[in-house]
Amino acid sequence: TGANSTPTTCKQVMVADERHVIAFDCETEANPGVQDPLALRFSDQESVTDWQTTATNTAGELRLSGGSEIVQAVKTRQQIIIFTDTSLYTMQYLGPPYTYGVKAISQNITVRGPKAAIAVDDNVFWMGQAEFYVYGGSVQRLPCTVRDYVFDDINEEQAEKIFAALNAENSEIWWFYPTADSVDNNRYVVYNYLEKVWYYGNLA
Repeated sequence: TGANSTPTTCKQVMVADERHVIAFDCETEANPGVQDPLALRFSDQESVTDWQTTATNTAGELRLSGGSEIVQAVKTRQQIIIFTDTSLYTMQYLGPPYTYGVKAISQNITVRGPKAAIAVDDNVFWMGQAEFYVYGGSVQRLPCTVRDYVFDDINEEQAEKIFAALNAENSEIWWFYPTADSVDNNRYVVYNYLEKVWYYGNLA
């Protein structure tokens, strides 16, 4: 009720620390009802209903230039990290009149799916097409002692089910994934980012 230019389609929704609702992979304001896979829009501050861009509010929209679709957005303590299928962007609050800005920080990257990345403080860990990565100011490949074991036995058709999770108490990132002979996540691989060691196991 009372909604104004609210997106009706999107891949992901997030509330920023500045209290804007952000929709990723959504329709643009000029073309309602047609999903643009590289567009993102944000509401007026502290409003879930006011999305129309005006000179008197902080609503707006941006469009990324790299890749063909937004895959996932992850919020850290300092910024929002946005993955497309080929590029990595940072999204930061600028304040009026622009509200937010985006900056490309890496090209030719991959991410396995819409839940394959996770934030730990100001770092983001994710599973790519054939490597594991971390971003903490720059993109770095994580040396992985079980890389072949993991990537040689993944169901590529079910890769969007891959799910990253944080066990902060034990300094661990977990990825749940389906093996080549499974349509469900039936295995996990764990990275202990404090000790920099890997381990894995099976799920019932």
